[in-house]
Amino acid sequence: MELILKQDVENVGFKDDLVTVKNGFGRNFLIPQGVAVLATVSAKKVLAENLKQRAHKEEKLVKDATKIAEAIKALEIKIAAKTGEGSKLFGSVNNINLSEALVKAGHEIDKKFIKVEGGNVKSLGKYNAAVRLHRSVIADITFEVIAEAK
Repeated sequence: MELILKQDVENVGFKDDLVTVKNGFGRNFLIPQGVAVLATVSAKKVLAENLKQRAHKEEKLVKDATKIAEAIKALEIKIAAKTGEGSKLFGSVNNINLSEALVKAGHEIDKKFIKVEGGNVKSLGKYNAAVRLHRSVIADITFEVIAEAK
């Protein structure tokens, strides 16, 4: 089943992509949720026209995203967390904590666009994360989990 996505869907595609999915997934999930529409001939023509008009705006978005990526890479992010024995954490540090740290540094980035390598962090140390600022701009950042002062 061919569909046109109305918004980004993880592991399927980005907004305005023409994707082929299994019939059940499209009919029972994507279309009822309002995430996609059927890719009819007329819908494909409308999509092509929209993409042509949006090309210039897209160029500016990529430039802005690249500037933000450079600024984020230059940051030294430290996240304080409560620790137990040794270097183990009470709980974990994840994309939500990293998003909050970026907001404190002056860059508001939604938590769903941040992927911490290895999932949740459960011990002290340096870790990497990928921040998707645009479909073609992904910034790899390094952050450090430190012990909270008692």
